[in-house]
Amino acid sequence: MFVRELHIVNFKNIAEATFTFCPRFNCIVGNNGVGKTNVLDALYLLSMCKSYFGLPDTQSIRHHESFFVLQGKYQRDGEDVDVYCGVKRGQKKVFKRNQKAYEKLSEHIGLLPLVMVSPEDVALIDGGSEERRRLVDGIISQSDRNYLYLLIRYNKALQQRNSLLRAAEGREIEPAVLDVWDEQLADCGEKILKHRSDFLQDFKVFFQRYYDLISSGKEQVSLNYNSSSKDLGMREALGKALEKDRLLGYTSVGVHRDDLSLTIDEYPVKKIGSQGQKKTFLIALKLAQYAWLYQTNKIKPLLLLDDIFDKLDAERVKRIIELVGEEIFGQVFITDTNRQHLDDMLSAQNVGYKLFFAEGNGSFAE
Repeated sequence: MFVRELHIVNFKNIAEATFTFCPRFNCIVGNNGVGKTNVLDALYLLSMCKSYFGLPDTQSIRHHESFFVLQGKYQRDGEDVDVYCGVKRGQKKVFKRNQKAYEKLSEHIGLLPLVMVSPEDVALIDGGSEERRRLVDGIISQSDRNYLYLLIRYNKALQQRNSLLRAAEGREIEPAVLDVWDEQLADCGEKILKHRSDFLQDFKVFFQRYYDLISSGKEQVSLNYNSSSKDLGMREALGKALEKDRLLGYTSVGVHRDDLSLTIDEYPVKKIGSQGQKKTFLIALKLAQYAWLYQTNKIKPLLLLDDIFDKLDAERVKRIIELVGEEIFGQVFITDTNRQHLDDMLSAQNVGYKLFFAEGNGSFAE
């Protein structure tokens, strides 16, 4: 799968731009703050229906404008796929595939698999558990729509249960009413937990391989899943935590509270990892995501590498370029501030690539 053309209107700092991409490496070069990342975020939004950076859609509209439009022309399994996203202030977002609007955005997830690596990813290590759950859920959802529907059902039930707890203000709650939401949380939660656990067993193999390749096997890394309900079933855990939940006003156990522990040489990466080790850890996570999605879906995702070479030594940079030059990887997008740097690295790999220059004020040239 690859994207042949991208058209952008009024997206962030880009007034209007059209890109015709090559099937292999596409490099966007320019100073910081000129819009390189915005091009990648546009591609991400066309795949995942939302900004990579968690912005509300209206905040991605260019200043003093009332709308933005993104259009991408893709080739997937030999077929042409046109994707359109339109956002106008005060109106519902419109998402279309081949001129036909989706009724639910969840129907689009997984059609155009994509992996993005960004400096913002450090939140996966330094941030809260929500960031790590979002990573796992985002990977699985791109290959299993039933899992995505389970998440949607679980989160709706969670919202209802939390509303009930808040409304009770610490008082007793009618058991029959609570049972409705506990049953849904337990049913969906146990299925989500199994999906995540099974996924992680396969994913860890890919992750260890890529970390070893980038770091030349210098460190031992691990990923482990920590369940908030521990050895209890979800229903039993909810029952045991009820008094606590009534006082807190929210649900304190369940898959929405679970976490991943990330370690290097058996110590938390967050505490002992250098900037280079953290970046290596994150890139290995994302390359493992790519490999897992490719193995599962049999379609090569897009790979977006946003300013990833900073704070990495020359040997690790070389290894990353060698890895993404392998046949398993398809279309790759790279942003960087140094054209010579990219020319030297990609020429050495003898791969086809195309350069785009960000000139400031959201304009680009080939």
